[in-house]
Amino acid sequence: MQNKSINENTKLGIAIDKWRILMLAVFAILAFTGFLCSIMNGAVAIPFDELWQNVSTGAVGSHQQILMNIRLPRTIVAALVGMNLAISGAILQAVMKNPLADPHIIGISSGAGLTGILVIVLFPNMEYLITPIAFVGAMFAAVCIYALAWKNGIRPLRIILAGVAVSAFLGAGISAILVLYSDRVHGALMWMVGGLSARSWPHVEIILPYAIIGFILAMIGSRHLNILQLGDDIAKGLGVNIEATRIILTAIGALLAASAVSVAGLLGFVGLIVPHTARLIIGSDYRFLIPASALLGIAVVTYSDTFSRVAFAPMELPVGIFMAILGAPFFLFLLRKEL
Repeated sequence: MQNKSINENTKLGIAIDKWRILMLAVFAILAFTGFLCSIMNGAVAIPFDELWQNVSTGAVGSHQQILMNIRLPRTIVAALVGMNLAISGAILQAVMKNPLADPHIIGISSGAGLTGILVIVLFPNMEYLITPIAFVGAMFAAVCIYALAWKNGIRPLRIILAGVAVSAFLGAGISAILVLYSDRVHGALMWMVGGLSARSWPHVEIILPYAIIGFILAMIGSRHLNILQLGDDIAKGLGVNIEATRIILTAIGALLAASAVSVAGLLGFVGLIVPHTARLIIGSDYRFLIPASALLGIAVVTYSDTFSRVAFAPMELPVGIFMAILGAPFFLFLLRKEL
């Protein structure tokens, strides 16, 4: 009887894993089609046959410069930003035991944004410094939120309140810098709302190493993320150093968020919407949830950026505005559900 129960559980586990792999394949298709859609559409549409000729034969078409110097780097940046913010949100939700945790909502992006703008103002020719300095700001914000929210343990509501307070404080600092140094900050409005306009190959070079490193570290930490979901007592019983694990995982999430902020500004709600959607479909096993969030994040941001470019053409709507329109109602729904 016991062997029969074990066999049934094994079969169920195999069936669940097959479902997760199937959904990962679906998310990969969505990410690829979002990438393709972003490359082909904009103020000037690039036909698929011309795109295929450029890729397969290297033939130079009439839209070669648009494709290689404008569309392709912008789309790669959009994909990496979506991936990084989605993974960061998934990590923070596990670490902070809060399904509403998001780098933008709880203030981590604001910490990265404040220090990033300081680099732009003080060292305008050292763009490569933005991400490491933004990481310091993001970690500072995370530590402040964690310290303010801690009182005999962590509760989701306290994290949200602490995050709102820290975000408001840091946002005031960003506004002050923009006012005091308005002559030195170009594209400040795009930075504040989150945008991908004029992103080029140097921006790809900035974010790509952090995206690769962050994804690898997140996958390595997926086992610890699964253990954290079991509760502190069980995690300690399994020999996990809870606080050290939380600090390391928070640092990974902050690094991913900082790299995204450094090239796209304060783009919000990606880290809230994407992990929740992936979790509903694929479950809470972080071995699958991390890659699922990455792929779905790529799809969401590339499709959203494409829509923001073509919806009001020839004018371009910053993608951050579109994400806020999608994300704010989603956040309110989750807030009402959790409280």
